[in-house]
Amino acid sequence: MPVVTVGSGTVNYLVTGTGPGLVLVHGTGATGETNWAPLVEAVAGRFTVVAPDLSGSGATVDGGGPIHVEDLVAQVLGAAGHAGLERFHLVGHSLGAVVALAAAGTRPEKVLSLTAHAGWARTDPWMAFQMDLWIRLMRADRELLARLLQFTAMGDATLRARSPEDFEQAAAAFTAMLNGAEDGFARQAQADIAVDITELLPHVTAPTLIVSSADDRIVPPHHQRELSRLIPHAELVTVPGGHGLPFEDPAAFVDVIVAGLDRMAATV
Repeated sequence: MPVVTVGSGTVNYLVTGTGPGLVLVHGTGATGETNWAPLVEAVAGRFTVVAPDLSGSGATVDGGGPIHVEDLVAQVLGAAGHAGLERFHLVGHSLGAVVALAAAGTRPEKVLSLTAHAGWARTDPWMAFQMDLWIRLMRADRELLARLLQFTAMGDATLRARSPEDFEQAAAAFTAMLNGAEDGFARQAQADIAVDITELLPHVTAPTLIVSSADDRIVPPHHQRELSRLIPHAELVTVPGGHGLPFEDPAAFVDVIVAGLDRMAATV
């Protein structure tokens, strides 16, 4: 995968496909590939897809200090520019939604359309308390964190349908994914706690789709409703599922993102 120097770090990013630019920004603890593989497969025939690994994830290397949203914005814009994208559609999930929103507010001339799933403008005490618990569990016992996320990140229908074996297998798989990622996950969770992009949102000019998962227990739907108020031209869509919809129901997640991209691309 290509790499680009941004500030004092080296950003690793996936690039594939052909057509207009589409930049994908992953959530906490994920990578460009793990968060977006099904969507990349669905759209690479129509878009040039760029999916960077943010600081703390994948092969991206930085100085190891605190992660700030503005630094992640610079990484996303740096990867897009290095890949040759002057303007692009922008999609983000969770922390990646925050970064995408901030990028669209910082450099609005670069963004053709914006899609944000499970995003938020400012971290409230509920979220901060939860994310601090993530950090404590990650440092103490990765398996306990993986177990917690099984019932906080998934939607009601998924939870009701799971057997005991399903829960155990999913927790084991997530524990394995966290192995070796302790420091990066904790740094990204600290970045989550510090989020406040409220002042940037009025500067977003691109057609904007805010996607809210009805059963989101990590970033509850009132945060997405707030985003839709702060970006006056934004469209709000609510879909079934939880915060972890890209992993819980990849097909449904891809469908809502592609439908939004098609609708907004027709207007630019």
